[in-house]
Amino acid sequence: MKKKIVYSFLSIVLILILSAYSIPKTQDGNKEKFVVVLDAGHGGHDPGNRGNGYKEKDISLKVVLAVGQALEKDDRFEVVYTRKTDKFIELHERGKIANKAKADLFVSVHCNSHHSQAFGTETFVLGLHANEENFNVAKNENSVILLEDNYEANYDGFDPNSPESIIGLILSQEEYLDQSLTLASFVQNRFNKTLKRKSRGVKQAGFVVLHQTYMPSVLIELGFLTNTKEGKYLNSKKGQQEMAKSIITSIIDYKESLDAAYYVPETETPEVVNNDSITKVVGEQLFDGITFKVQIAAGSNNIELKPENFNGLDQLSKIQFGELYKYYFGSTSNYNLINELKRVAVDKGYPSCFVVALKDNELIPLSEALKIDTSSN
Repeated sequence: MKKKIVYSFLSIVLILILSAYSIPKTQDGNKEKFVVVLDAGHGGHDPGNRGNGYKEKDISLKVVLAVGQALEKDDRFEVVYTRKTDKFIELHERGKIANKAKADLFVSVHCNSHHSQAFGTETFVLGLHANEENFNVAKNENSVILLEDNYEANYDGFDPNSPESIIGLILSQEEYLDQSLTLASFVQNRFNKTLKRKSRGVKQAGFVVLHQTYMPSVLIELGFLTNTKEGKYLNSKKGQQEMAKSIITSIIDYKESLDAAYYVPETETPEVVNNDSITKVVGEQLFDGITFKVQIAAGSNNIELKPENFNGLDQLSKIQFGELYKYYFGSTSNYNLINELKRVAVDKGYPSCFVVALKDNELIPLSEALKIDTSSN
């Protein structure tokens, strides 16, 4: 009962703080490449978890190096590493590396542990831990700060063992939650659909390493080293290469989806007539089997779909991803129409909204959706 009261109190305080606080991201219009910072968890005198005798620091580094090597061969990307060797890097320094690089994306790779034979992948974005399990995962990863010199000053009194300390972590990342959730969804879908790994979902928790970054960021738990079968797989060259390949594809999907958001198909310019919240578009670019929506918000709160809760917008829907909810405006296979609806959402107070695509009720990269043949339409 006491835990529920603490969590409820934190949630209320969080809402009040977020309503008055945000940190805008500085855009660099001259930057030609998409900068990805790859962070291999732990290192040096911090081995991470050692389930079944394996070392988390070694596995996370091998996967990160494989991801980076592939991305470096793609001219669209610039890769920055927080570490490329068995070296201990303080958590606050990892964030500084990403911020200095003006990164577009921060990806931290780890391995999980549990006292049972639990198994499966999960990808975290920064947020208030929704339950004790998520808090424990974050606490394990955050406890590395206790190995750092002068950590009290570096983290302003943060206590990795205190649920109350988590409240301050999520403020700087709130603006990037939507984008972080999109990448996290791509990662989990690839692990599950391509590699047939059990997905434990996309989750929120208070990770210090994510708090330090001012860009879309995710923390990937590749699986449980404490699970006999999964630990052996993750410690193998085959397992590491397969997990790396899924992460590579997910990052590329994410980048191409951002590019696709600014792509306009070659078709006649639609004539738009606005009447309150009703938008009519003349000129069609239909994509068979694809549903486009405008994502306007995301978070752990289950909000009732009423216009008054979304600045007067109607045509609302939501999809639950694990413990999180994504909120959408509009639903159509007409790409011209959805871009007009995006403009409506921006005018209604959602400047960071973006178009997403679903096929068979599952989120897919927008770039993949736009490759669907529309010649028959």
